[in-house]
Amino acid sequence: QNPVSAMDNLQKRNLTFGTIGLLFLLSGIEYAVILPTIWRYLQVLEAPPYFLGLGLSAFSLSALLTGPLFGFWSDRSGRTKSIVLFSNLFEIAGNFMYFVGYSKWLLLCSRLVAGVGAGAGSSVFGFLTRSTRPEERAAIFAAVMACRQVGLLVGPAFNLFLRLCDFKVGPFVVNKYTSPGIFMCLLWLLLQFIVLVLYWDVPPVSSQEEGRVVLEMKGEEPREEEAPLMGPDEEPSPSYEAVGGAVKHQHRSSRSLSSSSISARRLTSAFGPQTVPHLALTSKFSSTLGSLILSSKTTKFLREEVVVLLTAQFITLFNQTALETMVTPMTQRLFGFGELANSLMYSLCGAEVILGFFLVRWLSRRVADRAVLAAGLLICCTACIWCLVFLTSPRGGYGWELAAFVVGVFLQLLGLPFVAVSQVSLFSKVTSEKTQGFSQGVRRSVGGLATILGPLWAGGLTGHLYIMLGMMLALLLMITVLTALSYRRLAEPRAAQHLQSSDSGG
Repeated sequence: QNPVSAMDNLQKRNLTFGTIGLLFLLSGIEYAVILPTIWRYLQVLEAPPYFLGLGLSAFSLSALLTGPLFGFWSDRSGRTKSIVLFSNLFEIAGNFMYFVGYSKWLLLCSRLVAGVGAGAGSSVFGFLTRSTRPEERAAIFAAVMACRQVGLLVGPAFNLFLRLCDFKVGPFVVNKYTSPGIFMCLLWLLLQFIVLVLYWDVPPVSSQEEGRVVLEMKGEEPREEEAPLMGPDEEPSPSYEAVGGAVKHQHRSSRSLSSSSISARRLTSAFGPQTVPHLALTSKFSSTLGSLILSSKTTKFLREEVVVLLTAQFITLFNQTALETMVTPMTQRLFGFGELANSLMYSLCGAEVILGFFLVRWLSRRVADRAVLAAGLLICCTACIWCLVFLTSPRGGYGWELAAFVVGVFLQLLGLPFVAVSQVSLFSKVTSEKTQGFSQGVRRSVGGLATILGPLWAGGLTGHLYIMLGMMLALLLMITVLTALSYRRLAEPRAAQHLQSSDSGG
């Protein structure tokens, strides 16, 4: 390959990754500027209190439904730039509808429309999986996720000047409630131009293809252990079925013919020659039906390691959103926190999470993803036990209660980046690269379902912390046990097969 073109591809790849970082940064800023104002905005529009839950859940619901569709689109087309440009149109339209806001129903529809744009995140994660090598993937994911946390951290700063807006633009009123909508509309519009200029559908990184090129330069035939990395649900790609593949196919055909002839002789001796054709037809139909079922795209999500990682995604996001729902009423009841104190607390929490993501980024280069996942789950279990012991029945004075609360929140936020990054990285390695967009869409839909159910669960139990924290701890203990039982399977297929062969050899 021409060194100049290789350098161009590397530069395009870095610029594309930077643009993806901006995409996630804007998603964090949008959440941070919309969330503090939507409740008062709904009150101005004379909406009933339950509209707050509807408005927040509408965004997650539409992202949940459209994520797999965008992922399937990117898998079939092999391109994500057009998908990002298309999905951003929904973000622009949704935020403009939020700005207009003539009625509570238009406000609700605005969050539904904007959530469609968020569904393209599955395509982006699929693109990142195909464009990164397995050993660097966790670090890239950590950096991208940290960008969203930066948006959550700096977003409240924009509200400082947005709340000062009080003027008209034609028939539209720009005030502290509507200004976040037009502000985000302009930011997403600016991102459209950035994507047009700085985003490329760079060719996927494939270690198998690199190895094949090296072998061809040496004039050697590929060895069996250098076969492409495949999950157990995939069929070998025809491009790798060169001379050796034909020989293997002949061996498999001869084995299948000999086994079928033996089976035919046994059936003839047992039932007689008249019955054999019917049994053979039934057997052929059963095998065909079985192969159709096993080749279904949904079957790969029923593998043990995939189920464990999807469960980890659901439980961690369920617990995180439940705690976010619980924190504000708790700080008001126990410590008398107002808006300023809560804003400061959220800023400190955001800073800790960002540092946590960079810690995981550094750690992922030295430690296996599954070890990072196990460490994160242990930290989350410790945090939940701490909160269950010290926050459900506060003891001591104000200072002791505040210290116990700070330690619990610190531990919970410390474990979050460990679990979030490791499970995304592992999920990308145990599922097929060819269908990463759809797979990431399913993963994000599971997370979206958790972000809908978490606040609903916690919202009615803010005065019953024993029940809420007890259920959260039970869920964490369950996924920790599942992770321990499936620990050897939580690796790349090649690494998992190597571990299993070494165990059987020992």
